[in-house]
Amino acid sequence: MAKMDNQQLVAVLKNQVEDALNYYDTDLSAFRMDVQDYYNSEQFGNELDGKSKVVTSDLQEVIEQIMPSLMRIFTSSKDYIKFLPRNQEDVAGAEQSSIYANYVIEKNNGFTMFHNWFKSALLFKMGVVKFFYDESESVVEEEYTGLTLDQLTAMLQDDSLEIVEQEERPFTEEPPQQTMDATGNVVTIPIPNVYDVKIKKKKTSGEIKVIQIPEEEFLIQRHCKSIDDADFVCHRREMSVGELVAMGYDVDEIRQYASGGGEIDQEQERRNRFEDIDGGTTETDNIDPSQEKVIYNEIYLKVDFDNDDIPELRRICTVGSGYHILMNEPFDHIPFATLSPILMPHRLIGQSVAESLMDIQLIKSTVLRQILDNLYLSNNTRLVVQDGAVNIDDILNNVAGGLIRTKTPNAVQPLNTPLVAQSAFPMLEYLDQLKESRTGLNKASMGLDPQVLQSTTASAVNQIVSASQGKIELIARVFAETGVKDLFKGILFLASKHATQTEMVRLNNTFIPVDPRNWSTSYDVQVNVGLGTGQTNEKLAVLTNIQKTQEQILLTLGANNPLVNLKQYRETLAKILSLSGYKNSNEFFLDPMQQPEMEQQPSEEEQKVSAERFKAEQEIALKKQKMEADIQLAREKLQAELELKRLELESELRLRGQAQLLGNKEVSQNL
Repeated sequence: MAKMDNQQLVAVLKNQVEDALNYYDTDLSAFRMDVQDYYNSEQFGNELDGKSKVVTSDLQEVIEQIMPSLMRIFTSSKDYIKFLPRNQEDVAGAEQSSIYANYVIEKNNGFTMFHNWFKSALLFKMGVVKFFYDESESVVEEEYTGLTLDQLTAMLQDDSLEIVEQEERPFTEEPPQQTMDATGNVVTIPIPNVYDVKIKKKKTSGEIKVIQIPEEEFLIQRHCKSIDDADFVCHRREMSVGELVAMGYDVDEIRQYASGGGEIDQEQERRNRFEDIDGGTTETDNIDPSQEKVIYNEIYLKVDFDNDDIPELRRICTVGSGYHILMNEPFDHIPFATLSPILMPHRLIGQSVAESLMDIQLIKSTVLRQILDNLYLSNNTRLVVQDGAVNIDDILNNVAGGLIRTKTPNAVQPLNTPLVAQSAFPMLEYLDQLKESRTGLNKASMGLDPQVLQSTTASAVNQIVSASQGKIELIARVFAETGVKDLFKGILFLASKHATQTEMVRLNNTFIPVDPRNWSTSYDVQVNVGLGTGQTNEKLAVLTNIQKTQEQILLTLGANNPLVNLKQYRETLAKILSLSGYKNSNEFFLDPMQQPEMEQQPSEEEQKVSAERFKAEQEIALKKQKMEADIQLAREKLQAELELKRLELESELRLRGQAQLLGNKEVSQNL
């Protein structure tokens, strides 16, 4: 059967994109803008002139209190994850891939990426990262001088080179030398030409990129349960014409189909994010044609493109509002990983921490406004004035010690406003308690409650702190088991797919070789998370006991005992250091995996064989050295003989030239 044509495919794409946009506009976009306003403590829009307009910052406070805990949990060590082998043959590959994946994250500024990813999830229901293999092409200019014709010809065999400038010149500025051939004729020795060239060389390089993308740029099928379950995923964004050309697209095609695209649908959400910076003003139009913005859709769609009744995943890139197709190719994965702090069963998009705080911030701000309004009225007492019996100018001239002229006694009376603000303080305390119960954050967990921290027992404090950290630890575990695992599985897949050679990876300031071509993509992922202070202390105590037990076994049974080896003992020490806040254990202990393996003491027979082998190897080495010395001596002798012959030839040529000159002089004298 015939494949789907472009018109049919565009119809499918348009339907999917517009359905996703409708879902985002009605359900998500407005919510995210509200969250941004709440985080920035923007006014609610119900303010009245002459009344308090204060807005509390509860949402911002809670998010900024959660973030340090999450970042400490995930980034306390540079070993973010560990790949676990499924069989004995996978052990070496799993260790190498773990090192490489952690290296990729560090190379992509892992701390900032994790920070923005987690914060977006806490605020906006979902955080999104994109992982992909970026093949970039760069042009480098190089200059070469003094190339021979053969060297220049060999260089031009490389199709990636382009000669920009070329100059041909003699090898030397000295005049050509003359000599006499066998027949006695004078022969001029020509000076060869050389070439000075300037070239442009294209270099292609590839690397794994991990970026956190804005939420408004990510579209997905509304009823999907997971990324893999989705039939439609899209990275929709504005890009400049120059950026698309740099990606390899034709500039004329882009300009033809991108015209009239208009503003991207989520532009308002993006502008709202920067409203506190630019005051809500629009950006200045760029007159540079290469900076013209166009809508670019990178779509991952499961579609029956070849009409075989089996939908397959395809990567389709379009430009403009008409969804003109720039690229359509089969693909093998969806390069996105998502996070939601509060999971909802059978839904990709869960709930955010912000949802549980926005109503509290609204109510708390309202109560605080009323308290302040009451306080203002109580401190600035109004007056009851008898009409026509008081000089109004005196009333308005509120000078300390001033007079008020009246025609009748008691024409001016204070209108006392009772101070009832104190009755609202319990409400504020209740709202704070409600905030603590919803988020798990309290003064004890933050170290701000002296009454709790001054408890007579440390265990009581640890219990309170551990209980308060339960929700944060659950969020961390949800992040670890969902998006973080998906991200590192994606990195492993990309590394195995695109590797062409062994790479050198920096590990603790030491470069080690890794070969992704030999890795399996089915390794299990273990995310290294460090949870809570209380748990840290408990782990340290357990590890200390394990360390003592291991030391006792090694001292009693030796290094070759069946229970504990040096590698396991070193791992215990490394974990103790990690929990204590020291990331690089190699600063304190050597890694036995990077050291030569310890051999068992050989037997007498093995020692004898080894001695004989050593003697034979020494004899072979001596013979080899003597042979190399003889060859070097012969080479030097031959070079000396050649140099002597060259000098003799030059001397003979010089004498012949002098004789010829003398003969010419005698002939001229005779004439």
